[in-house]
Amino acid sequence: MESKDDLPKGRENRQKDSVMTNLLDPDARGRVILVGAGPGNPELLTLRAVEVLRQADVVVYDAEIDEGILTYIPKTAQAISVCSESEGEKNERQPLTQGEINALVIAHVRTGSIVVRLKGGDPFVFGRGGEEVEAVRAAGMPVEVVPGVSAALGCAADAMLPLTHRGLSDVVSFVSTPEQETASSVNWKGLAGSGHTLVVYMDIKKARFITQCLIHEGIDSHIPVVIIERGTCKDSRIIRSVLINLENTIQNEKVVGPAILIVGDVALFAKPKNTLHQDYEELDAMAD
Repeated sequence: MESKDDLPKGRENRQKDSVMTNLLDPDARGRVILVGAGPGNPELLTLRAVEVLRQADVVVYDAEIDEGILTYIPKTAQAISVCSESEGEKNERQPLTQGEINALVIAHVRTGSIVVRLKGGDPFVFGRGGEEVEAVRAAGMPVEVVPGVSAALGCAADAMLPLTHRGLSDVVSFVSTPEQETASSVNWKGLAGSGHTLVVYMDIKKARFITQCLIHEGIDSHIPVVIIERGTCKDSRIIRSVLINLENTIQNEKVVGPAILIVGDVALFAKPKNTLHQDYEELDAMAD
């Protein structure tokens, strides 16, 4: 295979011109469009996301994408569901590696197809969107990115919970639950506490680990927390608790995910929805 350095100068320039033409021409064929599908509710898709879905020849979408969003895919398009590595624990299907997903997308775009890679939330917030863009570029293909409403922002709005609030929080941190439960897997220091809001893209099986890490860093064990399951969707649940009682609350409420955890005083604003426990004071008392 020829490397970029092996290409004659004229041929290299022609390749660059071809890529730029595809990027500038909305009707150009053979390109990848990485699209953020938002946190779940189809009504939160951007206008641009709907537009590119309707012009797609092939849509490669994450298995967790809501069915309502998939209705925007044309009947003439090939729709391919993939279970990514990050979804593997939530699906019975064997997850594909990131490399396998990249290869699938590139193989289709090389046929001249408009390939939409549809990902939950925003592709660049814990969505491995950067890796997919790099792979497409390395293959010499044009790529566009359409941002989506991130799960953190969508879920917070669903719960009527401001991530920042004057006098309570002026710092927000976003963390994805680490694959390995080791003390060094995430630098938890300074991520939560007074004046801070911590949002955890959560593997609910690691609730005890998250609790232990934060308490070890000196976070008040009774700090308010909110668990938001399937945020923005019709069956979403908004569950209030306190940090020390996080694991018990998840078990009692039978939370299965996907879920977002919000830690901090702003959690007091959350409006409970579809839960067994409604009162923060009751949950706080249970933790004593």
